[in-house]
Amino acid sequence: MNGTATQSAGGERRWQGTTNGSAGMHRALTAILRAVNIRLVYAFSALFVVPVCLFRPGAGHIFRYLRRRAGMSFCRALWGTYRNHCLFGQVVIDRFAMYAGKKFTVKIEGYEHFLRLARRPEGFVQLSAHVGNYELGGYSLVAADKPMNALVFGGEKESVMHERARMFGHSRIRMIPVTDRSSHLFRLNDALASGEIVSMPADRSMGSLKTVEADFMGGKAQFPAGPFRTAVMRGCDTLAVNVMKSGATEYTIYVTPLDYDRTLGRDRQTAQLAAAYAAELERVLRKYPLQWYNFFEFWNE
Repeated sequence: MNGTATQSAGGERRWQGTTNGSAGMHRALTAILRAVNIRLVYAFSALFVVPVCLFRPGAGHIFRYLRRRAGMSFCRALWGTYRNHCLFGQVVIDRFAMYAGKKFTVKIEGYEHFLRLARRPEGFVQLSAHVGNYELGGYSLVAADKPMNALVFGGEKESVMHERARMFGHSRIRMIPVTDRSSHLFRLNDALASGEIVSMPADRSMGSLKTVEADFMGGKAQFPAGPFRTAVMRGCDTLAVNVMKSGATEYTIYVTPLDYDRTLGRDRQTAQLAAAYAAELERVLRKYPLQWYNFFEFWNE
């Protein structure tokens, strides 16, 4: 996936991006992954694709993140920027490998939190981020009796959306594309009112430009207010779900409850929930600093 950060008249940053390549290229990659060992595709990407990507502006943002936020030396951050792009390439390859029928070993830490909420009649919210491989979480965290509704970028390539729909069709997962008309908000609220699961990223603005500030990785950062307000408006239980690549064909899913005081006013509840989300995201990134995939200036600097 690649993309660009755009800026509104008010100064807020929005991310717009789609998976690179044509539908034909996507089909070819899927076919290759059916036939060859995935590590060979990783090696090709590291040798021929990643070096080209390092000349794009996003590489500079990752280098600064590793220096300022992860506390790396100049040389470690330089090498880390290359490794970050290699890992990002592997995550994209893994997605198409799943489309090709490849299997990954998945471990889940905190699975009991998901199961506890899945057994209850009320709906709940899952908040993810652009770290690791959040899409794989949708294929792994599935409730037998509770449908999941996944908020996705509406401008994604049709070939990718088709494969996602095919994969999700094997489970009780529905995609809700973000639209300019905000119809996705009504669908999210209807899903929660029906006792279903809503899953969405909470680190990038995909619709409304309203944000909430939180401490994150040693600085102040703006997070989209929408995901937190969605949970607060209905008083929903909320989980942070981060899916991190922990081996060549292995992922670890971290499921963590996010607490907030529901007796407070809605603005304070929103701020509390955003702070809890940012703290959990930071905890995961301290363990996996190279799996941060927001290729734009994220902090208020």
